[in-house]
Amino acid sequence: MMHLLFLILLFLESLCHIQSSESNSPAGDNLATDGLPFPWSKVRLPNYIVPVHYHLLIHPNLTTLSFSGSVKIEIDVKNNTNWVVLHSKNLKIYTATVLDEHEVHLSDKTLSVLEYPLHEQIAIFSPKILTSGEKYFLYLEFGAPLSDGFYGFYKSTYRTKSGETRVLASTHFEPTSARMALPCFDEPVFKANYTVRIRRGPSHIALSNMPLEQTVEISNGLFEDHFEASVKMSSYLLAFIVCDFMSVSGLTATGINISIYAVPEKWHQTHYALEAALRLLEFYEQYFNILYPLPKLDLIAIPDFQSGAMENWGLTTYRETSLLYDPDISSASDKLWVTMVIGHELAHQWFGNLVTMDWWNDIWLNEGFARYMESVSVEAVYPELKVEDHFLDTCFGAIGRDSLNSSRPISSLAENPTQIKEMFDTVSYEKGACILHMLRHFLTDEGFQSGIIRYLRRFSYSNARNEDLWDSLIKTCSEEDFTAGEYCYSSTQATKNAYRFAGEHVDLKKMMNTWTLQKGIPLITVKRQGRKLHIGQERFLKIVLPDDPSWHSLQQGYLWHIPLTYKTSHSDHEVKHILDKKSDVLLLDKHVDWVKLNTDMNGYYIVHYDEEGWNALTELLKVNHTALSFKDRASLIHNAFQLVTAGRLSLDKALDLIAYLKSETHNVPLLQGLGYLQSFYKLIEKRKIADVTLNLKMYILQYFKDVIDKQSWSDDGMVSDRRLREEVLSLACDFDYTPCLEKAERLFVSWVKSNGTISLPTDVSETVYMVGAQDDSGWVYLLKQYGVSMCETEKSKFLSALTSSKDTEKLSRLLQLGMEGTVIKTQNLPSLIYMVARNPVGHFLAWDFVKKHWNELVEKFPLGSFGIREIIVGTVTQFSSAEELREVESFFKSIQEQVSQLRVIQVATENVEKNIVWLKRNLETMRTWLQGRLN
Repeated sequence: MMHLLFLILLFLESLCHIQSSESNSPAGDNLATDGLPFPWSKVRLPNYIVPVHYHLLIHPNLTTLSFSGSVKIEIDVKNNTNWVVLHSKNLKIYTATVLDEHEVHLSDKTLSVLEYPLHEQIAIFSPKILTSGEKYFLYLEFGAPLSDGFYGFYKSTYRTKSGETRVLASTHFEPTSARMALPCFDEPVFKANYTVRIRRGPSHIALSNMPLEQTVEISNGLFEDHFEASVKMSSYLLAFIVCDFMSVSGLTATGINISIYAVPEKWHQTHYALEAALRLLEFYEQYFNILYPLPKLDLIAIPDFQSGAMENWGLTTYRETSLLYDPDISSASDKLWVTMVIGHELAHQWFGNLVTMDWWNDIWLNEGFARYMESVSVEAVYPELKVEDHFLDTCFGAIGRDSLNSSRPISSLAENPTQIKEMFDTVSYEKGACILHMLRHFLTDEGFQSGIIRYLRRFSYSNARNEDLWDSLIKTCSEEDFTAGEYCYSSTQATKNAYRFAGEHVDLKKMMNTWTLQKGIPLITVKRQGRKLHIGQERFLKIVLPDDPSWHSLQQGYLWHIPLTYKTSHSDHEVKHILDKKSDVLLLDKHVDWVKLNTDMNGYYIVHYDEEGWNALTELLKVNHTALSFKDRASLIHNAFQLVTAGRLSLDKALDLIAYLKSETHNVPLLQGLGYLQSFYKLIEKRKIADVTLNLKMYILQYFKDVIDKQSWSDDGMVSDRRLREEVLSLACDFDYTPCLEKAERLFVSWVKSNGTISLPTDVSETVYMVGAQDDSGWVYLLKQYGVSMCETEKSKFLSALTSSKDTEKLSRLLQLGMEGTVIKTQNLPSLIYMVARNPVGHFLAWDFVKKHWNELVEKFPLGSFGIREIIVGTVTQFSSAEELREVESFFKSIQEQVSQLRVIQVATENVEKNIVWLKRNLETMRTWLQGRLN
């Protein structure tokens, strides 16, 4: 009895100590599940206990769909304490003990475990004080069902050709789900080594981050695979899989063993991924001048996977469409996608794995770099894929999000799991990549490369923050070097982070903070008077005009340090200038006919010229469009229509600008102009404005007839030709262009007659399926083929075609199949809902489905996840009336408590406002302009 009283007193004393020294709120505010006070009140773990090495044993049972395990964690104690607080979510903890450095129990009793589910934390109380500087081990035994979703240690299934369903178990931990598979210190800063053992049956294999060391046969016909100890890494990078997959392997020039794993019957689709992974890993080793530090790298296609891929160190996981490539079925776009995703995940082996952001607010240091390096690597290794054409779309996508007030700074506050999941968005990925591209162009390729090598070496096996990158991009050099314009700083300079750019000293950290610590994108205004170029900067906003009362408050405090570039009619080379104030005047060498800012769209900003400037560029495109690069032509078209949306340029001016496209031969500007016209058509079609819808369709088909007619129904030509063919023929058939429909129908009938055995040209197959799906028998046949196809890329084309049906009963059936998750896997439900919503007869159907099944959808796709964001944006942004906006706002208000933290709802509703405003500003202009052109 005295012993028990002593323990209770010790418990309360230690509780007071931990709360007073480390926490903001009293212990009584946080009650554990058993009603006792929980000793820690913050979402983030205390930093006085640090994990050093995890010894993990895990045993998934693929029959009972559960797993059990044990973990012995070597910990380093920084402050005297009785408490160990760590993460655990949905795990049953059976045993918890603390051992000293000789692995002797500190207590002869099993220690109690307090659980605090709100923060996904547990606390273990040690009766004996854990002393600062001493080594201890925390030992826990635990178990749980395999997760039903896509996070933690979850079950996945696939069907064989014979119809048998097989089960595997796989992990996905980023950002905060390692705690669902084992009790751990689940924050990126707690890097540790991992030694993993996995128990499995004889018909399965086990994979983890490191190579297999040995296999031991144990009781009951089970095997235990022992893996080598890992390098020091964050918990979200740990991975383990038990499956029956097959693989293909190869060695890099430096001896790294690369293997591609897939379902046995899809093994033949792994060969291209192996070739790409070998070549891209070799590129990165040379580019970063740092060898890949592990002996092996596995890439595995998981049948159930929520995102595109995951960079677990040494065991990268992929959605099947992101890794598998079948040359008989996959298109040129599919090949580019697979190559880029592999490039992205391999870049992460350095950016993210070797050097990890300190906290999730700087996730862009992982994702922005990986998104950018995928383009750099693929352009170098596979120049024929023309990835630079694709990169412009990356930045255009970022601008679309960043020009709304609901955007956020690249580096943003994120504390709880929902907020952290939402950080994996367009701002972190696309905007992050685009400002890195701008930075590389500013520093030169060599300056950028040497700077990021310094960054990687300085923070290897450690964590970094935003400012660490800027500091690493600067090397110390002599005064002579600095004066000569070397990319360095001089210790004698008053401003240390100063670069020399176009004869100007630039504070790099100060400059880049204007791009990462404030949201939005700058608009550069340009007015030419003789040889003087009057330039100004303001925040670019899509919806609010300068005469709006809120304009000035939304502009308040925004100033960027912008590395401007421009070309003129009399200069072949670009001119550079830093704009770090609201306005400036530049002096041109001579009088010019035209000036084009933001050369090749290397800068992340929009440019608005005065009337004379736009007229000069419109005329230039008409008489000699090749005087500008294809990137400049595409960015002019993009900027013009963005300014139309913002009410800063009249629609007819932008439409006149793209009149030159009849003579355009490059796919990027052509698709940019065509894409805008198609998006206007879709918007107006949904509003059922019959005359404008018909006239716009007629204009597009007439104006682009030559481009459409010259497309062959084949896979011939360069990648850029093939991507153009794919887009243009899809649009022509969607617009009921008779020659397109007739050709597609003939191909579809032949394909059905062969029972799907003949190979359609891969670039046009989706268009052929889409035309075939408009007929009842064709739709039924496609659904049947969807069920038996062994290629996920082919299935995604079938599904896209099935959702193009104008029969709402068929669309409802698809949504129901998606919810059931058998014929159409749950992983495809978000994209299915989006595809139904973009169908002009399906957008209300999809929205009603989301409202009706909201709670079930949130169970499948957690708040903040990519899946739930795709569902919200995919349905809501189809709307364009005040009545629809009120309906959307009313629904989200009814579940306010659940979604109050979701930034994506603001993004979605602001897009509806943008649609409403666009129609209000531009519908009559469009009607009049079309009447003038068609008459």
